[in-house]
Amino acid sequence: MKNSREIMEILEAYDLTGSYRAAAELAGCDHHTVARYVKMRAAGQSPEARRHRERPIDAFLPKIEELVVRSNGKIRADVVHKRIVAMGFTGGERTTRRTVAEAKAQLRAGQRRVYRPWVTEPGLWLQWDWGTGPVIGGRQTTLWCAWLAWSRFRVVIPVWDKTLPTVVACLDATLRRIGGVPAYALTDNEKTVSVDHIAGIAVRNPEIVEVARHYGMTIKTCVPADPESKGGSEATVRIAKADLVPTSVNLRDSFRSFGELETACRDFCDEVNGRVHRETRRKPAEMLATERQRLHLLPKQAFTVAFGTTRRVNWNATISVEGVRYSVPHELIDTRVWARFHGDELIVTAIGADGGAVEVARHLRSKPGTPVIDEAHYPPREDKELDRTPKARSAEEAAFLMIGPGAASWLVEAANAGTRRMKAKMAQAVSLAKLYSPEQVDRALGTAAITGRFAEADLMSILDYQAARESIEPTRASEDHSLQPGTSAWASFGQPPVTNSTPDDAADSVEDNA
Repeated sequence: MKNSREIMEILEAYDLTGSYRAAAELAGCDHHTVARYVKMRAAGQSPEARRHRERPIDAFLPKIEELVVRSNGKIRADVVHKRIVAMGFTGGERTTRRTVAEAKAQLRAGQRRVYRPWVTEPGLWLQWDWGTGPVIGGRQTTLWCAWLAWSRFRVVIPVWDKTLPTVVACLDATLRRIGGVPAYALTDNEKTVSVDHIAGIAVRNPEIVEVARHYGMTIKTCVPADPESKGGSEATVRIAKADLVPTSVNLRDSFRSFGELETACRDFCDEVNGRVHRETRRKPAEMLATERQRLHLLPKQAFTVAFGTTRRVNWNATISVEGVRYSVPHELIDTRVWARFHGDELIVTAIGADGGAVEVARHLRSKPGTPVIDEAHYPPREDKELDRTPKARSAEEAAFLMIGPGAASWLVEAANAGTRRMKAKMAQAVSLAKLYSPEQVDRALGTAAITGRFAEADLMSILDYQAARESIEPTRASEDHSLQPGTSAWASFGQPPVTNSTPDDAADSVEDNA
């Protein structure tokens, strides 16, 4: 096969000589080649067109085209080769691959779409999509990536999940960051937005419809498997991931905490929104100021789903989230609150007296079996052990406690000491209060409580002692004044006796004995 330059030289040589053989000698080829190109030019055919030669696979071309069309160009060449070999094809797999590639190229050429540029208007379209974020502490994060189509203003928010409360919270945060509500919001067909597709029509999640109604916008979804309808949001995701997710290309260090990722996302948004955009030749932050004039007013209060899932506050001022107990202010007992996770923290929100949303608690995420309790959520707790006072439940107990505060002290201390026959001793004290004055018995009981004397005759002994010595203060026995003999006498046990006498003293002693 001659190239275009060689073909032109052959034709020029023929036009110069008018002879096939003479032109062949000038062009350095066979005269039959000169004749073929001259005839093709005379017939209006392209000299570069290659004449098709009959191939063994030509008999199987209809079947190959059928398989490619039925699979919409998805079938593999090795599968086609097995099918046509079973039908009698004896050629190689390389021939089949080349023929299948030609059939797929023809199919794509017939299905090629013609695009028209999307000319956006300010205040109309907001797009959002999700991107895979970096791994923090062994847990995968997700990046919420949104942008305004006209101003190219971007908002990137890191989250842990893609649940409906998280979607609404991110949407609310995005709208408040841009300062208004556009007419439409375009996103992918997540289950939080589209629950099903019937006859090619997306069935909206009823909760997301309520969210859209609350903010005064219309949420639309792109056509499935149609990147043209969501290319803007996908470009935002691609740019955010390239800058925020640590890779060997950007050489970014891994994030140690979720707070670091939030700061990085904020810095990324400030950077991309503060530099000149390649398409508009203006800064997105400056164009946002113009677009805000076409945005709708933002509701003062966020949609309640943005606060998370509802939880009822139990009698012990706690809520249960993912099997973990978290405390809330005790004033919210038997009311409903909203709880959602933001990063490593659980945020609890309640509706205040003025109807506005108020954050009432914030806890670090915990694991089941480890409740998170904040003492500030509970009223001051009285010390029941120290402030416990005896309360009479029978006539005998009332008669004993009526003696005075010393009786109450004796009852508490005697109970803590495990005193035996306490009721009999209490009856004895009541009887003694009739023989002595109640003040004397009360003083004796108080002394017994201080000194820890709760034996049978201790109360009588104290009464007699205090009657003789009115001004003596009670003392508690200690080791410093113990009557128990010490162990110093056992120090010389097993040792030979030691004497300090001299021989003369021994002789005198013998004479005295004589």
